[in-house]
Amino acid sequence: MTNTTARETAVSAEVARNKMVRVWWLVVGFASVGFGAIGIIVPGLPTTVFFIIAAWCFSRSSPRFEQWVLDLPRIGPLVADHRAGLGMAKQAKLVAITMMWVAIGVSVVFMRERVTVAAIVVAAGLIGTAYILWRVPTRESVLAAKESGNR
Repeated sequence: MTNTTARETAVSAEVARNKMVRVWWLVVGFASVGFGAIGIIVPGLPTTVFFIIAAWCFSRSSPRFEQWVLDLPRIGPLVADHRAGLGMAKQAKLVAITMMWVAIGVSVVFMRERVTVAAIVVAAGLIGTAYILWRVPTRESVLAAKESGNR
């Protein structure tokens, strides 16, 4: 057997064997990186979730690009935390929800004549906020629970 680490072996086991399937995962991965990069600039558009999707796609197509995402200075640790089940930092949740509501507010102002559309945007914002608050774990809480479980 070649000299590989346990992580490389685990990732390699997930890589698709069919070349066309690998190409598909690469295309979806790079599209996700593109949307994530746009999300860095555009308020209200998520960023991290697209890089999480990209890393997942790359794990099925190219371990090298998967590692590239994981090595990105500000995004990689967030993707790694997600994979480890740590969720989001409390500060990141606050920023995400704040930016989401700024974007929703701007959208509602521009759609004030389309009340139904504005209501749908607000409803989607409420659902997104509820999801982030109650379904996405807070990193600090997960670490505290792990710490108290180890005692």
